[in-house]
Amino acid sequence: MIEKVITRADLDQLDYVPRANLVNSITGYKSANLLATANAQGQTNVAVFSSVTHFGSNPPIIGHVTRPTTVARHTYDNIKATGHYTINHIHQGLIQQAHHSSAKYPPEVSEFDQTGLTPIYKGDFPAPFVAEAQIQLGMKFLQEIPIEVNGTILMLGEIQVIYLPAAILGEDGMVDLNAAQTVAITGLDGYHLPQLLERFPYARPKPTQKD
Repeated sequence: MIEKVITRADLDQLDYVPRANLVNSITGYKSANLLATANAQGQTNVAVFSSVTHFGSNPPIIGHVTRPTTVARHTYDNIKATGHYTINHIHQGLIQQAHHSSAKYPPEVSEFDQTGLTPIYKGDFPAPFVAEAQIQLGMKFLQEIPIEVNGTILMLGEIQVIYLPAAILGEDGMVDLNAAQTVAITGLDGYHLPQLLERFPYARPKPTQKD
């Protein structure tokens, strides 16, 4: 095996896209979600995010990262204006439409219209869900944490409601992402269909050997 060495100085010499692809993919598979929002006037927005991650189960907190707001960030603006948003899993049949939602449209244009995705309101939740997504989470905004080193913002929200097919929810609470065909993202534009290899019981320390 030939080993490749890439130093910090090498990273600085790379063009934007190769550097972004390398740093974004070197961390491994990332979650693939569509965040859907509406502004105070009801104008909808949907955008692909690969930074959604779990921050705690009690209370159920999920976070995502917003890039610097030096330019318009419609998802961020809508969350701050209304306090609610939805997280929708991207599955195998949605990847082309989901990826196109990353295109930069003006605020008066809904990405739902441009991608063929469908906004749907459920119950009394004030933000739209993505109708084509199998796993949908209704979120309430809690807190934003500025990340000073690069100008990004960590957004934290609390799960208010979950919609998913009953058949993919196990008795132990585990969601069968294989059955849902939930995909993962690498780099800026790579979509993958992971496969569960094994599940293990809760790990506990092994008994120590006594002399």
